[in-house]
Amino acid sequence: MPGLLVALCGLTFPGCSRESTGVSEPTADAPEVDVRLSDADWRVWRGNQGDNVSPDASAVVRWSSTEHVIWSADVPGRGHSTPVVQGDLVFVTTADEGRQQQLLIAYDRGTGAERWRSTVHEGRFCKLHAKNSHASASPVSDGNRVFTTFIHADALWVTAYERTGDRAWQTKVGDFGSEHGYGSSPALYEGSLIVNGDNITAGFLASIETATGDVAWKIDRPTPEIHGNYATPIVARLCGKPQLILSGRDMTASYDPSTGAAIWRVAGPAQVTACTPAIGGDRVFSSGGYPEKELLAIRADGEGDVEATHVAWRTKRGVTYVPSPLFHDGRLYVIADDGIASCFRADTGDVVWRERLDGNFSASPVLAGGHIYAPNEAGRMFVLRAGDAFGVVSVNELDGGGFASPVICGGRIYVRTSHRLFCIGQPAAR
Repeated sequence: MPGLLVALCGLTFPGCSRESTGVSEPTADAPEVDVRLSDADWRVWRGNQGDNVSPDASAVVRWSSTEHVIWSADVPGRGHSTPVVQGDLVFVTTADEGRQQQLLIAYDRGTGAERWRSTVHEGRFCKLHAKNSHASASPVSDGNRVFTTFIHADALWVTAYERTGDRAWQTKVGDFGSEHGYGSSPALYEGSLIVNGDNITAGFLASIETATGDVAWKIDRPTPEIHGNYATPIVARLCGKPQLILSGRDMTASYDPSTGAAIWRVAGPAQVTACTPAIGGDRVFSSGGYPEKELLAIRADGEGDVEATHVAWRTKRGVTYVPSPLFHDGRLYVIADDGIASCFRADTGDVVWRERLDGNFSASPVLAGGHIYAPNEAGRMFVLRAGDAFGVVSVNELDGGGFASPVICGGRIYVRTSHRLFCIGQPAAR
């Protein structure tokens, strides 16, 4: 059985009702909120630019459960998804296994108070390994609505909510045969959501219009009928054009995000991948996985099968399966599942440094203000110096472990642990 055990595996039946929580709801007389897009937000998995690099240089580097905690809030149930931050709200998906509900919850960004919650799906849950979650895909916000992806009733569904918590639409994207569930978050591109539907019965890749929920395009993906695939797609401008990159199914592939048309492909790194490729300097850095373990650097200016011509370098050391690699300033940082942290020269693959961190890792590292923030599964957050010299700035602990990646924006760090959501930073001046 593959080592990826952080994916959603929820098989449920219709039940998209709004749940009463006792939380005050917005009214017609409530003031309008400015929801214009801002660098102070974190709207999608891996941040607004999809690179897990925050423009925020003011984040604190030391904290505890009592120091620099601006607020914390209870998160019912269990989930591995990362929060997203938009305007005055923080959105989290989670799963109440007792009630068998998959939920979307909105918290007040300033206070941590729960503003609303909605039941996205309700019904039967499949069996899970101890490291699995029924809510592993992160939500996405386009500034007007927030979107969720869940497995439900043997299918992949995308659901759109208004900022008030009212459901706008829900779309069944395709049938889904689950091995270990679902762990891929959607990518946002020019009024559409792109979702990875790799599964063991009929793999696909699809684009959903955010305004209507209509399927804009849908293409087949290879289906090995043995293992699932859990990678998140990423859209970036590479070599003068937008490219949609997705790893897994024994290849790393580029597609046109407007149509789904194939651009190029390279064999590897693995049949099963669970992380998001990193992008930098017109190269794609793709890592995985199971059963193969390899890290590839691919030049992104090719067409068709470019295996023989466009692999700049490859290595079988310092490979990550679940935590995503991180590119910044000519360096590629990789924190492997077993805690081996590596820094590579992105152009050559030469190792700058390699050190071991304590614990097992599933969350992806985030860079902000010259520091790399990397939490392990036990809840210890390592803050490392970015650059050619390895150094641990601090090791910080919060109550409860977890699998969610940190979010750093607007001078705050948002950390989801097993049952709580923390907002960390300097208190506001009085």
